Amino acid sequence: MARSNSRKTGSIPAARRPEVRLPPLVPYDGGGLEPDGDYDGLRFEGTDLADESGPGARFMDCALDGCALDRAELVRARFIDSVLTGVRGVGIDLAGASLRDVEVVDARLGGVQLHGAVLERVLVRGGKIDYLNLRKARLKDVVFEGCVLSEPDFGDAQLVRVEFRDCVLKRADFSSVRMESVDLRTVAELDIARGVERLSGAVISPAQLMELAPAFAAQIGVRVEV
Repeated sequence: MARSNSRKTGSIPAARRPEVRLPPLVPYDGGGLEPDGDYDGLRFEGTDLADESGPGARFMDCALDGCALDRAELVRARFIDSVLTGVRGVGIDLAGASLRDVEVVDARLGGVQLHGAVLERVLVRGGKIDYLNLRKARLKDVVFEGCVLSEPDFGDAQLVRVEFRDCVLKRADFSSVRMESVDLRTVAELDIARGVERLSGAVISPAQLMELAPAFAAQIGVRVEV
């Protein structure tokens, strides 16, 4: 089961992090994923799940260690009280999925489809994710820590108590996003491709304000000249 901590980061409430305590796990038998399958208390260790199809599957109290997820079809899947460590792959379809009390550690992923997904008490620590699609997703109590997000798409998403800590955001799309208590102050590299005008509800550092000043000025039609 998972327990959550509540604290404050400066003037805004901090995200509640998952603290997953996995029970003794049973090795996965390699029988292949099934639509709407139930996977409880299992350890997937180095399992090749590439091209597997498990829409609507439920993973509860599970550990996925070093698994290949290339092109896995996990639409509307549910991950609850689970830890994903060193997972890798491109083209994973998790549209409409639900992640609650989940830790994702040192992942190497590309083209992850999480549009319309719901993430609650999720920690993404380390690793690199390219082209993360979170359009119209709902994120609550989510922490991105020490990871690289290249061209993430948060268009039309709702972010509540989301922290980006010591991570890199490259060419981020915040178009039409809604933010509440979003902490960007410790982002190592903040590169916003679209949606800088949608940062209402976020907290940034004075140094970041200076870096973003030209973009803010452009939004309100101010010309800056020497």
